[in-house]
Amino acid sequence: MNHTDTSRGLFALAPILLSALVLGGCNSAPVRDPAYAPARPVAPPPEPTGDGSLYHDGYALSWFEDLRAHRVGDLLTVRLVERTQADKAAKTSAKKSTVQNIDNPTLLGMKPKFTGPQGLGAGDLSFATKSEHDFKGESASSQSNTLNGDITVTVVQVLGNGNLMVRGEKRLGINQGNEYIRLSGIVRPWDVSADNSVESTKIADPTITYVGDGAVADANAMGWLARFFISALMPF
Repeated sequence: MNHTDTSRGLFALAPILLSALVLGGCNSAPVRDPAYAPARPVAPPPEPTGDGSLYHDGYALSWFEDLRAHRVGDLLTVRLVERTQADKAAKTSAKKSTVQNIDNPTLLGMKPKFTGPQGLGAGDLSFATKSEHDFKGESASSQSNTLNGDITVTVVQVLGNGNLMVRGEKRLGINQGNEYIRLSGIVRPWDVSADNSVESTKIADPTITYVGDGAVADANAMGWLARFFISALMPF
């Protein structure tokens, strides 16, 4: 290979190397999930004027008003105190043994006998069978999960019975990746504490996800070929 061919090869690889450096050095910004977007409070209509009244319903501010979330757009802090633990064990054993003996039958009043090839001796039509099957199986599974932290969500709907539908998302950009905490569910107003917070264990129909993306998440993910070998599609 001469100098000209070497230069052409380097020029051909330059765009590929440049793209790899750009992709490896950039860190994408966290992506918002529209399903967990905050709800905006409903803007009140213009305050009426010229009726001679000093106070109007819906516009007065009370000094002793309860500041806990109760309207669409209000903020509510959720204390994540999730902890789950599950253990499962199974053991199976099966054994079967079968023995069958068939005597030499009587044909035309005689029990047939014959002489086998040289060295095998005499024989008849009697035979015996025996089979044994033994199976043992044992499995065990254990799983434990813990999730602690805080996330502030917004009230997106007030139900007819006063319960609050909430949802929210927290996005964190850390080093070479992003972390997402998403939550939605139904909160009973009586479970909201005086500091406008509620524990996640008191949320009905909860959806809580903690996921990530980026270089660290990709390195911790199993490749598609490895997933195939441990899937139900693998016959061996």
